[in-house]
Amino acid sequence: MRSRRAVARVGRSWVIRGLWPNGGRRERPILADSRPGGCYNAAPMTEILPCVEIEPEGEPLGSVVWLHGLGADGHDFEPIVPMLRQPRLRFVFPHAPSQPVTINGGWVMPAWYDILTLERSSDRESEADIRRSAKLVEALLQREKERGIPAERIVLAGFSQGAAMALHVGLRHRQTLAGLLILSGYRVLASTFDAERSEANQGTPILMAHGRLDPVLPVDLGHEARDFLRERMPEAEIEWHEFPIGHEVSPPEIEVVAAWLSRRFG
Repeated sequence: MRSRRAVARVGRSWVIRGLWPNGGRRERPILADSRPGGCYNAAPMTEILPCVEIEPEGEPLGSVVWLHGLGADGHDFEPIVPMLRQPRLRFVFPHAPSQPVTINGGWVMPAWYDILTLERSSDRESEADIRRSAKLVEALLQREKERGIPAERIVLAGFSQGAAMALHVGLRHRQTLAGLLILSGYRVLASTFDAERSEANQGTPILMAHGRLDPVLPVDLGHEARDFLRERMPEAEIEWHEFPIGHEVSPPEIEVVAAWLSRRFG
């Protein structure tokens, strides 16, 4: 039987609809009663974020590190693990640090970075926050390696803001990963990509999926990211899917993800 381990346990979740206070949009319709944070070691090391971890049956064949969207937490995608039919994989769902988010009226919520404006501009997102969170994600990847999972058996995944982070970190990671799973994602810090890209992941398989009716991150943002990657990474297998949904995931999309993971881990 699979085991579940929560580090810095988060409380119950419930479904809500609509907007955050002050009219700010939320990236997922699940609000969690959570405790922010993460603990720093006494030594000057990168913080290891609190995570929800689902352990495999027996020794893990690989790991999936999955980053949630703005205002959600590590429990957000935990319920879909059985639907992915990957009993030999370890799933790691970290909780992002909590911070004020400008577009949501400065409300404090789990976020990988601050979003400063809804305008499409090069300074829409806080670069300093993205750099900080990238180090936190890199620390999680390093921990998986230290637990015996080589980089080529790790998939970095994310939804929405988490997908933007997965794309940013994965294509700059210095060792080849098993793949990148980008759901309702988009590009951040695109202007630094050519200088920072890692040769190790120029051929890494990427699965991208987006809701055609997404009102939060319109599908053309996904198209833009897909086309950018296909131009810069012609040797990579970049798989694209659209679904008749909003800013969410659907059963057909989960089936696509399950099949893709099966191909990655054979």
